[in-house]
Amino acid sequence: MKKTLLTIVFAVLSLAAHAQDKTTDSTSRPAKWYDKIKLSGYGMLQYQFEDKEDNKHNYFNLRLMRLSLNGKIYDFDWRVQMQGTSAKGPGEPTVMLVDLYSEWVKYDAFRIKVGQFKRPFTFENPLHPITQGWYSYAQVINKLAGFGDRTGEKNSAGRDIGIQIQGDVLKNASGRYLLHYQMGVFNGEGINIWDKDQCKDFIGGLWVMPIEGMRIGVFGWTGTRSGVGRKNRYALSAEYDKHEYTFRAEYIHSQGMGADPALGDKADGWYISGIVPIIKSKLHAKARYQTYRDNKDWNRSRTMYEVGVNYLFNKYMQLNLEYACVNDRTIANPDKHNYKFFDAQFDFRF
Repeated sequence: MKKTLLTIVFAVLSLAAHAQDKTTDSTSRPAKWYDKIKLSGYGMLQYQFEDKEDNKHNYFNLRLMRLSLNGKIYDFDWRVQMQGTSAKGPGEPTVMLVDLYSEWVKYDAFRIKVGQFKRPFTFENPLHPITQGWYSYAQVINKLAGFGDRTGEKNSAGRDIGIQIQGDVLKNASGRYLLHYQMGVFNGEGINIWDKDQCKDFIGGLWVMPIEGMRIGVFGWTGTRSGVGRKNRYALSAEYDKHEYTFRAEYIHSQGMGADPALGDKADGWYISGIVPIIKSKLHAKARYQTYRDNKDWNRSRTMYEVGVNYLFNKYMQLNLEYACVNDRTIANPDKHNYKFFDAQFDFRF
C-alpha cells in the first residue's frame, strides 16, 4: 500500500513538472487546463514535553507533511493531496491519500463536490492545520469530527468519501453573502474505506454571516459505523475572523455507543479560543480553554488551559509556542490529575 501511495506522489509531481514546462510559452497560445495546475505543500516539525506522572514524555516529532495538486478544468475544481504523518505515534509514520475530489463551482449558490474530502461538520475541522494556529485541533474536534474518533474509527483527518452540495445565498447591498448551507452523504467509515455496513452518514450545516468576518452556525450528523452502531451529533459554532483577530467557540454533543461500551452512549466537549496580533503580520498571542468529556460527565473530563505565541518569519515559515495546564480526570489517581504541557512547532509551506 505504501509503495502504491508513493508511486502516486511521484506521478503527481511529474505531472506538475510537465505542466510547468508547458506554461513557458503561455503568452503565445491560449491557456490550457494544465496551465492551472498548482503544486503546494507544507511540513510541521514538533517538539513536545508533558510531565504527566508515570507517563512523562519529551520528544521531537515529524507531525505532518502534505503535498497537494490543485487545478481547474472549465467549471470544475479538483484536488489531490497526499499526507505523511506520525499519527500512530512517534516512530510509526504513515503515508496516505487524504483528498481526492472534484467540485462543480459554476454558481455560488449551488456547488457539488464528489470524492474524498473534509466532512462538513464544525468550523474548525476544515481549517488548514497551520492556519488553525494551535498544537492540534481541539480535543472535541479530534474525538467527534472524524480524527481519532470516539467510535474507534481510524484517524481520518476529518474526512470521508461521499458527495456534498453547498452554496452561499442572500446577498446584501454591498454584495456580501449572508447565508451559507452545506449537506452531504458519506460512507461513514473514514478515508480510503468503502461502506462496510451499507448505511450512509448524513451531515449538514447552516450558518449566517450578519457582519463581515462573523459566522454563527449549527451542524448536524446522523449515521452508523460498522460494529458500533448509530451515532447522532450536533454542533453549535461561532467565529469572528478579521484583520488578524480570530475568536472561535464550538460545542459538540454526541449520542451513540463508542468503541468502549463502558463509557456509555453520550459524550460532549467545547472550546473557546482567541488569537490576536501583537505585531501585525509578525507576532500573535493566543489563549484557549477546552474540555472534552468522553462520557458526558465531569468524572471523565479532560480540560486544558492554554496560552502561547505564533511568530511569522515570513508568509511561508512560522514558529508556534504553547504552554498548558491540564486537568485530566480520566486518570484514576486524583492526586495525578494535574500536569503541565509544552509544545513547539516549526511550520513551513510552499
